This record gives sequence, structure tokens and C-alpha cells, in this order.
Amino acid sequence: MAAPAFVAKLNEQLGHEFDAHQQYVAIATYYDALTMPQMAALFYAQAVEERDHAMMMVQYLLDSDEVPQIPALEAPRAGFADVVEPVELALAQEKRVTQQINELTRIARDENDFASDQFMQWFIKEQVEEVAKMSDLLAVVTRSKDDYERIEDWVAREDEGESDDPTAPPVAGR
Repeated sequence: MAAPAFVAKLNEQLGHEFDAHQQYVAIATYYDALTMPQMAALFYAQAVEERDHAMMMVQYLLDSDEVPQIPALEAPRAGFADVVEPVELALAQEKRVTQQINELTRIARDENDFASDQFMQWFIKEQVEEVAKMSDLLAVVTRSKDDYERIEDWVAREDEGESDDPTAPPVAGR
């Protein structure tokens, strides 16, 4: 069984992950409306990834004989001043999620909840990758903010998409 303090915080994290999903959909549609299909595809994929993270947490709670608490969400931010602003928002969001994941890990360790600690290890690795990805993207978008084609070319060249990770926790419903 997962420690009650960990369960409470993981249920809270479900909201953060679903919120990130919604925000990435909003960012993707912003780029889609600008006819930036590479940027749109990148953020649509990010949205699916965040949804999957939430569903991994749902599955972990179910496997721990807990009932997941799915929260209501506020509307995501949809309007942006320029092509840089959504990526700034995405990077800030990934940094915030990293802090939240670290806090969940700390709680698991403080509670001697070794299974939950082990569950969180994949998310720690994932957040390192996500922050690096958004940091690189922000550098490119900032440098090329007036040249959409240059941004699109870089994303097409550099974004390799996500491959299946055999170490990832199971996603509920799959």
C-alpha cells in the first residue's frame, strides 16, 4: 500500500498532469492556427505524453488499491503575444512539474514508501529530458522568432518524437 501522504499528493499531481495536457493542446492549436505544423505536432505529442503521465499515475493508484481522484481543471491559456511566449510557458511548466515530482519522491522517502519511491524514478528521468527539450526549443524559437520557417525546419530536423520506453510505468486503459 502506498503511504497516505503520498497518495494525497499523487492525486493532486493528477490535476497538474491533466492541466499540462490541456495547456499543451492550447499551445499546439496556437501554432496550428499560425500554419506551423511542426510546432503544432510537437505540442500535440507533448499533450498526449502529459495525458499518459497522468494515466500512469492513475494506474499506480489503482494498483495500490486506491481510488484516483480526478480533479476539475481551469481553462488553459490560449492567447500569446508571439511564437516565443508559448515555449516560455512550456519550459516554466516543465520546471514546475520537476519540482512537484521531486516533492512526491521526497514524501515517498520520508514515509519509507519504497514502492512509490521506485515508481517516481522514471518521472525524475523524464523531467530531465523534458526540461532539456524545452530549453533547447526556447533557444531556437527566441533566436528565430521572426523566421517561422527556420523554426519549423529545426523542429523537423531535431524532433525525433517519443519512442516506447520499456521502463515506463503502465498507462491505465492500455
